Amino acid sequence: MNNLRELHTALAYVEYILRIGAFATFLGHGIFAFSVKLQWITYLMTVGFSRETSIQIMPYIGILDFIIAFFLLIKPFKAVIIWAFIWTLLTALMRPISGESIWEFVERGANWSVPLALFFIKSIQKHIPKN
Repeated sequence: MNNLRELHTALAYVEYILRIGAFATFLGHGIFAFSVKLQWITYLMTVGFSRETSIQIMPYIGILDFIIAFFLLIKPFKAVIIWAFIWTLLTALMRPISGESIWEFVERGANWSVPLALFFIKSIQKHIPKN
C-alpha cells in the first residue's frame, strides 16, 4: 500500500515538472508570436500563407499559445495536451521543411516530448489505485 502512495506522489511531482516545462514553452513562444517574430513569417509562408496574412495572424497564434500555456499549467485537459504535442511537433518539423537544418528540429525535441510525456503520465495515473 505504501508503495502505491509513494508512486502516486512521485508521478504527481513528475506531472507538475512537465506541466511547468510545457507552460514555459507555450508562454515563450506565445510572446514571440504575439510580437510577430519576423523569422517565423517564413514558416507560415512555407505552408501557403502570404506574408501579409502571416503578419496578421501571428498575434492570434500568440494568444492561442497563451491560452494553451495556462491550461497546461492550471488544468491540463487531455485535448489541450494532445494539441500541445501536435502543435509543437509540427512547428519543430517546420524548420527543416522551410529549408533549415534538421538539427533545428532535433534541438526542439523537448518542445514536443514534454507534452507527450505529460500525456502518458496522466494516462498512467488513471490506472493506479490511490489507496
